[in-house]
Amino acid sequence: MDEELLSRTERGVAILTMNRPESLNALTPAMMRGLEAALRQALADPEVGCIVLTGAGRAFCAGGDVKAMASGAKNLGSFEEKAAALRARMDMVRLLHEGPKPTIAMVNGVAAGAGMSLALACDLRVAGTSARMTTAFARMGFSGDFGGTYFLNRLVGPARARELYFTAEMLDATRLEALGLANRVVEDAALERETLALAARIAAGPRIALGYMKRNARVAEEGRLADLLDAEAFHMTRCRETEDHREAARAFVEKRAPVFRGR
Repeated sequence: MDEELLSRTERGVAILTMNRPESLNALTPAMMRGLEAALRQALADPEVGCIVLTGAGRAFCAGGDVKAMASGAKNLGSFEEKAAALRARMDMVRLLHEGPKPTIAMVNGVAAGAGMSLALACDLRVAGTSARMTTAFARMGFSGDFGGTYFLNRLVGPARARELYFTAEMLDATRLEALGLANRVVEDAALERETLALAARIAAGPRIALGYMKRNARVAEEGRLADLLDAEAFHMTRCRETEDHREAARAFVEKRAPVFRGR
């Protein structure tokens, strides 16, 4: 059987591809284990400056494997054990959102349920014109998982997030861009080229500073203004001591583009 999660690195960009195209990349335990392992490896790799998540074929990720659910197969264990196992699987969205490297969802086709949650966990989303997203959970009698409630509330506001969960509306690329759920919408034929060009541009940036930018963003989401000011002061002082900052200052004086080395 082909690997359910593919990983490759190009120009400082780790490209992680969910690989069950015949099932619209519906999540399986093997795929989720592979994705978490690949994320941890990319986050620890000094050669990687940006991470792109996408799906093989004509979909990003259809969410949970509904056919497996319909088969009647049941997870073994107590209620508490099953909840703990689900919580452990969901840690991959924390890695996407909180890891020190920028993450981009390259949304090709549908992203539904947990698939939408994975896309929203990334820092940025580049969508093809055929991209669609839906929370989907209401259609299955589910309340939602993989952090979608957290991300959607922060991206579109609580009232709109509730509406999208209650109705499971299917959002096309135009609506995704209008709601701010897609940073960019590009033609399907140009999706990979445009996304990887953006990712390579980010990967070539000052990686220490970018990591601290992500930390600042998290404090801004969750903390008080005073917390953010404290974080910004610490992080700016740290960045001022990096070789990347010194290189940028020299390049400015010399009227050339800086070459960042992540240190």
